Amino acid sequence: MVVRQRISAKLALPAIVIIGVLAFAAVDVEANGRAVNASNASTPSTNVASSTRVSPIAPIAVAPPDPSVLAAAVQLAITSSGAAVGVSLVELGGTDPLTWSANGGEVFTAASTYKLAALMLEAENIAAGRTDPNGVVCFQPDDYEAGWFDDYTDGACFTRNELALRAGTYSDNTAGHMLVRDVGGADALNAWAASLGATNSAFFVDNTTTADDLAALWLAEADGTIGGAAAQAWLYPVLTGTRTESGVPTGVPSDVVVVHKTGTIDLVDNDAALVTSGPDGPFVLVVMTDGLGGAAGWQLIASIAADVWQFETERPLYA
Repeated sequence: MVVRQRISAKLALPAIVIIGVLAFAAVDVEANGRAVNASNASTPSTNVASSTRVSPIAPIAVAPPDPSVLAAAVQLAITSSGAAVGVSLVELGGTDPLTWSANGGEVFTAASTYKLAALMLEAENIAAGRTDPNGVVCFQPDDYEAGWFDDYTDGACFTRNELALRAGTYSDNTAGHMLVRDVGGADALNAWAASLGATNSAFFVDNTTTADDLAALWLAEADGTIGGAAAQAWLYPVLTGTRTESGVPTGVPSDVVVVHKTGTIDLVDNDAALVTSGPDGPFVLVVMTDGLGGAAGWQLIASIAADVWQFETERPLYA
């Protein structure tokens, strides 16, 4: 497994060295351990048995957190599962936000995560006023693929809002196909994704991607690059509380909002998520798996998400 740590140029702050220095005012420590400011303390009398004066503490450099513990936990989960797994973590807040991945550049079957790219591009178009969320897209026979809904007939038209709900919340396949066609087709979708850093993906046609590429798309969405708040307001609700919550949402506390798109086919289970309120700020987590499928695949994703949450919980201790 290839594991690497890198600081994202887009997110990372300059390296911060935290210096702890006590104020130069003298501090007296009384026998009971209570500290008082020497300027407010009475002058010690000769019958006081002892008084301890504490010198200022020398500056202490605090090393940035080491994700080796996270790497070890993820490695154990991957090895135990026997599956091929790609993981990408991008911190969006806290001190010294980092980007870390395990096999993040490995190519996997995208499954329905291509719908995330299509929804993001549609959201950007709506935010920019290029398309109307209440405008309609009409079904064509080539759009059809079995899925959640079976009301697609010749001449049937659906608003972009309806298609987004179907493709995002339910991961309906025909709705996903219609959205790809609406944003200009696979070539346009992939050119747009590549411009945001998803350079190793072939969404929809070959339908392959990497954990790092999906994380790059989430980063662009979360930092407002592709439509800002208007795009997020349209996109996030259809990717929250979806019909498949067994992956990343199961690995974090139940009160944490996770905006995500899953993908599953045969032995593939994927989850590309924005965790909106982590212990040290929001973060993006993408986990792609191949070789398990079904409940076992989702359990692996949830386990890795729990490992990441634990790591994030400990991050403030080093800040």
